[in-house]
Amino acid sequence: MTRKNIISSNWANGVCRANDININYLRTGGNKPPLIALHGLAGSGACWSQMARALEKDYDVIMPDARGHGLSSAPSHGYTYQDHANDVIELIRTLGIKSPYLLGHSMGGMTAAMVASRLGFAISGLVLADPTFISPEWQEGIYESGVVDQHLQLLKSTKEALFREAKARHRYRSSELIEHIIQARLQTNVKAFDVLIPPNPEFDELIRNVYVPTLLVLGSEGIVSSETALELHKLNPDLQYKLIPDAGHGLPYDEPARLAAAVDAFLRPVATAVKRVKTHTRSNAYAASFAY
Repeated sequence: MTRKNIISSNWANGVCRANDININYLRTGGNKPPLIALHGLAGSGACWSQMARALEKDYDVIMPDARGHGLSSAPSHGYTYQDHANDVIELIRTLGIKSPYLLGHSMGGMTAAMVASRLGFAISGLVLADPTFISPEWQEGIYESGVVDQHLQLLKSTKEALFREAKARHRYRSSELIEHIIQARLQTNVKAFDVLIPPNPEFDELIRNVYVPTLLVLGSEGIVSSETALELHKLNPDLQYKLIPDAGHGLPYDEPARLAAAVDAFLRPVATAVKRVKTHTRSNAYAASFAY
């Protein structure tokens, strides 16, 4: 089974030591605003490849594999959202990434929100693609639904069988992307599903404590409802939200072009505003150097 690889040969594939584990990452590179993209449960950094292709002209897209996923380490414990957030913060520090934007999908969206609530103005903006902003009851239902057993059963299948099944179920997804999704699933350690153990973080409190421009992208058939988005906007007026119609939870997989366009349309004016603030700050500092 040979198909074109959508991971560019120009991208860097690196390993960062963070919190006593190795975090593998892909990076498009270049002297551009850094955008850290955090994948969902049973995904990997490579699952952002199609979107990264659309964004790499204007952004240095960094796509880490979360612990227990992809080529990153799979420790025997430590899979809470707090642990995932700690890894991202250490990745930012170790790689010396200045004022990044954060983009997160599903589990990665909750992680990104937690990172943003902790780092404040050390990040420049936040985009959340249908994050796991769900009720405690829903969280408990997911945990008790047998997803771990389903994952263990899936690991017994061949890549070819999984590809045929996924292609039949998601015929609009590119074959290249489906291969990355399957590979990510097969690389996911069973301990990674510990992130589903209730309770989830209180997402309304996280959003209340985010101080940078935020975009919440919803699918009309996704997890986060328009009503929840409106309530979060009331809690934090810096949060905007955009609905992508006829889309479900898998926004980066099913709607990579529309999601990339929404991300870029939101971040461009944010980047301009940040640049103006920094220029103004530098000008004031320069003027102050001549003051008595």
